Amino acid sequence: MSRQFDLNDPSVVVVIGSGAGGGVLANELAQQGIDVVCLEAGKRLKMTDIVNDPAAMFGKVTWLDPREGSGDISRNFPTYLCKTVGGTTVHWTALSLRMAPHEITPLSTYGKIVGTSMIDWPISYQELDPYYSKAELKMGVSGTHGLPLHPANNNFLVMKAGAEKLGYKDITTTHSAINSISRDGRSKCLQLGFCKSGCIVGAKWSTLYTEIPKAEETEHFEIRPESMVLRIEHDQYGKINGVVYVDNSGVTYEQKARTVCVAGNSIETPRLLLNSESSLFPDGIGNGSGNVGRHYMKHVFARLLALMPGKVNMQRGIQQSGSLEHEAGHEPSRNFASGYHIETAPVHPEMLAKSLSNTDWGADYASLIEQYPYFAGALICGEDFSFANNRITLHNNRKDKYGLPIPVLNYKDSDNNRAMREHAIKTTTAMYEAVGAKKVFHVPMLTAAHNMGTCRMAETETDGVCDKWGRVFGVNNLFISDGSQFSSAMTANPTLTIVALAIRQAEYIQEQLGKGNL
Repeated sequence: MSRQFDLNDPSVVVVIGSGAGGGVLANELAQQGIDVVCLEAGKRLKMTDIVNDPAAMFGKVTWLDPREGSGDISRNFPTYLCKTVGGTTVHWTALSLRMAPHEITPLSTYGKIVGTSMIDWPISYQELDPYYSKAELKMGVSGTHGLPLHPANNNFLVMKAGAEKLGYKDITTTHSAINSISRDGRSKCLQLGFCKSGCIVGAKWSTLYTEIPKAEETEHFEIRPESMVLRIEHDQYGKINGVVYVDNSGVTYEQKARTVCVAGNSIETPRLLLNSESSLFPDGIGNGSGNVGRHYMKHVFARLLALMPGKVNMQRGIQQSGSLEHEAGHEPSRNFASGYHIETAPVHPEMLAKSLSNTDWGADYASLIEQYPYFAGALICGEDFSFANNRITLHNNRKDKYGLPIPVLNYKDSDNNRAMREHAIKTTTAMYEAVGAKKVFHVPMLTAAHNMGTCRMAETETDGVCDKWGRVFGVNNLFISDGSQFSSAMTANPTLTIVALAIRQAEYIQEQLGKGNL
């Protein structure tokens, strides 16, 4: 049973957000006897609320508050973020890959690329490595710590066969934070194929039913769902002392705090900091050098769907069952910097229909949809570089129901991204054609997903918003605890790194609290 803390209790650590960063951080602190109040904007689902229906779950968990996009992002862009207890870990496909050692030093590795705002991370791979191991153990990542890999499904086998035809070696199913055996009091994966719908058996790691319940058992933790944080408060010296939030009935409260950790993802986190302006912080908390909201990154995306000569039934089995990583290195001879993964990525019938709606019409289009069992699917996931003007800002006049300016995401695709995407599409097309694909369809994906940056860590405030521990420069007791602290995007999906950083940050906060520094 969740403990209830007094609003005027100034000894608690307030964590904003309950996803991969906030949920893990909150539990790690609670396990050490530190009192935590976790404020989550969304509702708390029960396991019985989860259904194997992508459309139904989209409506239940997706963050649908108004936002706008500009540049190469559509005005009403999808962000693939969730507004629910557990955050995007309810929706994610659980692919759990480490960043490569060279990716933590992108500026040193790739050199200065004109126009970018690229920096090296202020931590080393050697420093992060043990926390990757702790994160993999916590999440039950297959293929690590003696846990078996998942069985190969047909979508992966098509990719593997095509890749081998092109000369790629050592292709196996990949690391997923989905139980390949029963563990941690949860079932093993039943290979149902609805990972993005939330996982009705709880085999997929999600803070909704792992970190949050475990934190509640400590009696040092309280979660308050449907609590939208409006601003962060501070005293006359700039020390954070509370947060203001509104509940689902529209009542506004202030929770006092000893320390505040923000884990609202790369859109809501900078938005909150920008909205928390004051006489001491006229441009928003942590924004003394103008870096809050800047250096937004996602990934270089492309979706490919291949019509194969035999049945594939790509929807069966875990959704991201394999990842081809041989193109993830930095090979300048390809005429672009960094690299990309080719990941298995099935789509359900309604998504296939949407994806192919501009390819044919009438009887030809209907014929394609009817051949759904014969399709294989893949996703390109490449490293995106930071640009100062790829950023989150506040809308000049449009406000949400709380009276706050809505966020605006400006994003421009880069020449490097276009060259990488073209290479990846050609490689993946050749892979499918090598095993007899009748036709390969490229589906453009200039959407906002795998959101990273906007409050990045750096050596100094000149280059970022927080230090190597995620602590905001100039604000001793305010931390960034999600993917917005990333200094670069890397090629791997971001969640494992978010969890590793959260475990590391929890150790640091515990140490600083013990010394009386927070």
